[in-house]
Amino acid sequence: MALQLLFQREFATEGMGPTADGALRRFVHDFSIEPEIAEYGGQLFLGVSARMKEIDGIIQAHSSHWKVSRMGLVDLSVMRIAVFEMKFLSPAMTPNIAIDEAVEIAKKFGSTDSGAFVNGILDHVSRTISG
Repeated sequence: MALQLLFQREFATEGMGPTADGALRRFVHDFSIEPEIAEYGGQLFLGVSARMKEIDGIIQAHSSHWKVSRMGLVDLSVMRIAVFEMKFLSPAMTPNIAIDEAVEIAKKFGSTDSGAFVNGILDHVSRTISG
């Protein structure tokens, strides 16, 4: 759910699309999302949306060969969620769990190389987050 919302928001023209809260409410309503899924997915989506610049800075700092602006949108959205889960979610998700989930989602919805790409960057990120 969070991945779909983040992906969708990238295509909304700035100032023209709904607020993050509005986008979340509309998505939950339109797709009849179950309350517990809506709660966690919404927490991820709103959290990433609120800290997007900071999260992108973290991703960029750990990507030596790719600029955030040139990354595939699925890969970037998946990494944004994982960084949020590892660094800002309370309580924080264990890095290996966040990375494993991100890699599986990237493999399913991204390109052939998405799993390895996401894994490489998030592994570097987790080393600085966990000390």
